[in-house]
Amino acid sequence: MIYPHSEVPAPGAVIEVAPGVHWLRMPLPMALDHINLYLLEDDDGWWIIDTGIALGDTEKLWQQIFDEVLGDKPVKAVLCTHMHPDHCGVAGWLCDTWKVPLYMTMGEYLTARSFSKMTVDDLTWTTEQYYRGAGMDADYLDNMKKNFGGFGSVVKPLPGAYRRLEDSDYLTIGGVRWRIIVGAGHSPEHACLYSAALNLLISGDQVIPRITSNVSVSPMEPEGNPLRQWLASHQHFLEQLPSDALVLPAHNTPFYGLHDRLRYLVQHHEDHLLALEEACQQQPSSAKELLPVLFKRELDANTIGMALGECVAHLNYLTRRGQLRRDTDANGCYRYVSVDETLDQRLRMSGHEPDEAPMMV
Repeated sequence: MIYPHSEVPAPGAVIEVAPGVHWLRMPLPMALDHINLYLLEDDDGWWIIDTGIALGDTEKLWQQIFDEVLGDKPVKAVLCTHMHPDHCGVAGWLCDTWKVPLYMTMGEYLTARSFSKMTVDDLTWTTEQYYRGAGMDADYLDNMKKNFGGFGSVVKPLPGAYRRLEDSDYLTIGGVRWRIIVGAGHSPEHACLYSAALNLLISGDQVIPRITSNVSVSPMEPEGNPLRQWLASHQHFLEQLPSDALVLPAHNTPFYGLHDRLRYLVQHHEDHLLALEEACQQQPSSAKELLPVLFKRELDANTIGMALGECVAHLNYLTRRGQLRRDTDANGCYRYVSVDETLDQRLRMSGHEPDEAPMMV
């Protein structure tokens, strides 16, 4: 992994990382304290790639960018790689301010619209069933309801219309053709942008250095299999993109070493899967009981839900692959048992190190 930039953009400022491609940052109120955003210069205006969260100084810093960076060109479009609040939080405000279109994949746009309408009343018996199945008690759900903030509290209302991005679409911006490459797993239909002319990938959260993106099952789709989509997406990127592309991620700093990073991420999750199989060989276990297999550090109220979702994602993947059996106990809790006769042989060829904790990305 090579990181060509020793400096990061100051608040309200940009760094040009390639002709017409500008890197900026917005603050985040969490352990991961920033998001990288990008401006693409067109002949008659600017494209904003991702937006920041609708909290703190985000709008103020955008206004500083408008005043000091854009020159005499307006914003002409906003593109969100995916629906998480740090990526689309002020998309509605930006689009309304400049009266410009929003570009997203359909899965991301519709999911964001759906989530923005959620209230505590949507945490019904299906939510309770999900957490009971994962091994959580009634107090956990009660506390979650009491502290429910909702997606809409950190995302401005999205525009009522959007322009759909699809895999293998092209956008021409400033004479440069950008190919849309769609991944999944971290979110439903995550859009990345690749320019062959610049050999540059704007990767959002689909590929980031140093930390791994959260891949979770949520109560909305309790039988989902996002890890299968995540691993398949990485294979797709390995086949479609050159190894020497400069990657502009949503967190940390731009880097070279795309293929090495993709292979590491695949192996990282394969190690987690094998460690879960080993733990379930020793005794039938719930998702809650298996959290220490994946995470070293004690989990707090801010991280346990995300950690649980990631653990369930791995367990659903193994169950669908026929390597775990899922039984239900008298309390409605799922307990997982290893059933693959090749496990002992595979364990002899592996090593596993749990993560510190899930990152909120």
